Amino acid sequence: MRFILVDKIVELEPGKNIKAVKTLHATEEFFQDHFPSFPVVPGVLLTEMMAQAAGKCLDAERKPRGKAMLVRIKSAGFHDWVPPDQEVIIHAEIKNNQDSYATAECRIETENKTVCKAELFFAFLTYDHFALDYRDEILETYLAIKKESACIQ
Repeated sequence: MRFILVDKIVELEPGKNIKAVKTLHATEEFFQDHFPSFPVVPGVLLTEMMAQAAGKCLDAERKPRGKAMLVRIKSAGFHDWVPPDQEVIIHAEIKNNQDSYATAECRIETENKTVCKAELFFAFLTYDHFALDYRDEILETYLAIKKESACIQ
């Protein structure tokens, strides 16, 4: 399994909010064990989806402080099961955005109902900790499309 848990960014206001989507397919290996005859997306993966989306929102600001990294799950609650092949919509709203940390309130919806929520805390890691060619392909794709559509208008 690749650990990229955001398929596409739908809406983005850098440093403020993001809406993204993800679908985990029934062929994912973890569904065999979580749980046999009742496959559901693990809560830890739902939380990671929210963290990745919120991190992309913060990284889109392009500030020199570095990459947003989840350092604390302040709270998380799970309200319903997410079966395989179900598209989820990930929302994150940045609540506090400082040079050294940020917080986000996040939720995941499916079929117009909230299935989980989390309050997440981020710190920033300078880019010299990452490979020189590190790129967030999903964020870069969204920003390129937005830039191209702005040029056309």
